[in-house]
Amino acid sequence: MWIPMWISVNNPTDMAAVSSAAMSTPPRLQAVVFDMDGTLIDSSWVVPAAFIATIAELGGPTLKRDEVIASYVIGTPAAIMERFLGRPIDPSEIDGYHARLRAETELRGVHPYPGIVGTLEALAGSVALGMFTNADLGNVDVLLEAAGLQDRFDALVGADEVAPNFKPAPDGLLLACQRLGVTAASTAYVGDSPQDGETAHHAGSVAVAARWGHPMRDVSAFDLAVDRPMDLPDALGLT
Repeated sequence: MWIPMWISVNNPTDMAAVSSAAMSTPPRLQAVVFDMDGTLIDSSWVVPAAFIATIAELGGPTLKRDEVIASYVIGTPAAIMERFLGRPIDPSEIDGYHARLRAETELRGVHPYPGIVGTLEALAGSVALGMFTNADLGNVDVLLEAAGLQDRFDALVGADEVAPNFKPAPDGLLLACQRLGVTAASTAYVGDSPQDGETAHHAGSVAVAARWGHPMRDVSAFDLAVDRPMDLPDALGLT
């Protein structure tokens, strides 16, 4: 079923409203692109821990986990580090951060959210799959490998490839669409922050709120909201 509005597909009240709502013909989806952190995987401990340790070692402020998480909207790890350190960083310093991230990942572990693997398998039979994150490809390599998802996608895009045009600019999502060989209008972008919804709309794609990683009350930036990964194929009309 296609739901042309933001809505929770598991909320009976919302679903009752759908029956009386005017339904539109959905775009024929050819691809689904996912955000990474908070959407595919729970990295809410390892990434902040790596930033906190690295920035402290480089003489920066002592950060709290929530401060780091709030900084994700800035852009790539390099952009975040430069903001907290108040100076440009060199390649060796970002390499040090990635090494710390790998160590934290090996110590704590990183896993896909429940239902993600099955959902990716179900979608792979119908559409091309991509991943675009505001993090860089160094993070992608470490985190998707740890979660066992590195071979699940037809295209991977890190924000370092489109810097300084980070989310909500559409550049990264458009690059993912280009690599997948699809149009943005035939693509759904699934993410866990309002910034992801804005990115999708700036690209001309369908914006899908992933509510399974953490509570997301404001989904006004999205076309629809999904509470569980396994509900995604049906919500997108791909079953």
